[in-house]
Amino acid sequence: MNFQELKSLYQLPFFELIKKAREVHEKHWPENEIQLCTLLSIKTGGCSEDCSYCAQSARYKSGVDAERLMPECDILDRAHAALENGSTRFCMGAAWKGVRSGTKRFEEVLGIVKKVSELGMEVCTTLGELGPEEAKQLKEAGVTAYNHNIDTSPEHYPNIVSTHTFDDRLNTIRNVQDAGMSVCSGGILGLGETADDRLKMLEVLSGFNPPPESIPINKLMPMPGTPLEGADPVDTFDVARTIACARIAVPGAKVRLSAGRTQLSEEAQALCFFAGANSIFYGDKLLTAANPQTQQDLKLLEKLGMKTQAPNRQLEAPASEPQRPLSPSPA
Repeated sequence: MNFQELKSLYQLPFFELIKKAREVHEKHWPENEIQLCTLLSIKTGGCSEDCSYCAQSARYKSGVDAERLMPECDILDRAHAALENGSTRFCMGAAWKGVRSGTKRFEEVLGIVKKVSELGMEVCTTLGELGPEEAKQLKEAGVTAYNHNIDTSPEHYPNIVSTHTFDDRLNTIRNVQDAGMSVCSGGILGLGETADDRLKMLEVLSGFNPPPESIPINKLMPMPGTPLEGADPVDTFDVARTIACARIAVPGAKVRLSAGRTQLSEEAQALCFFAGANSIFYGDKLLTAANPQTQQDLKLLEKLGMKTQAPNRQLEAPASEPQRPLSPSPA
């Protein structure tokens, strides 16, 4: 979906936009289900990158200390707990610029992935930049999906980070696609961007071929010590509008209501679900920020009469459309 089409949607009267998004959602996702995902930081802090929203950067005095890779036994304990609490996807994040084949830490991650994948949940990782070989090895180890957010528009991206480029992000996504993993990629609202930047981000995501399997929409949680600690909060209606546009632009993708849910009331979360969100990060902590407690989430879903989605370890990555060129374009 191109920028002008997205802008026309975004500018519709609010209820008209939500109605359109709901119609698309019910056509493609009629089961009224929510996917529950757990995100665990398996290596926290000390990152060399300068992403201005992130407390894990070593460049900022955020109070987040650099830690080593979490021991395998602890990760497996957390994965078992996530499974018992109803999560169907377990995502492991590491504060690294990227990983390289043959290194000790990458071999350790591959071993952890293999054991987590045996539990029956979908396995997602977010480890920074990947080359073709690393992507292939992660797929073989059992990774279902790889998260690599594009964050914002190509034009606004240099204002957010200088240690890598928007094209670097796209190159990793291309490698993930080529390896046969599903792509999980979305953005963050509240980075000082305009509404047009949000729509240009969605234009990029909707142009992916194969399309993304899931699109996380994050509401910035300003972290102390980062350049964006004083950022203005994003209006809830803008969050709902963005989710609605994402649902219409990529109808077959899960739209994940991600970071920032602690800033949303139950009513606001319900509005986002109605607009097209059908996945949440579930648990008490989201990397370095608080997340609604497990029982709160379950009570809300019960109030709304929503079911939780069953795990699908055999989940296939979305197929490419043969009549369109691959996107992002191969390097």
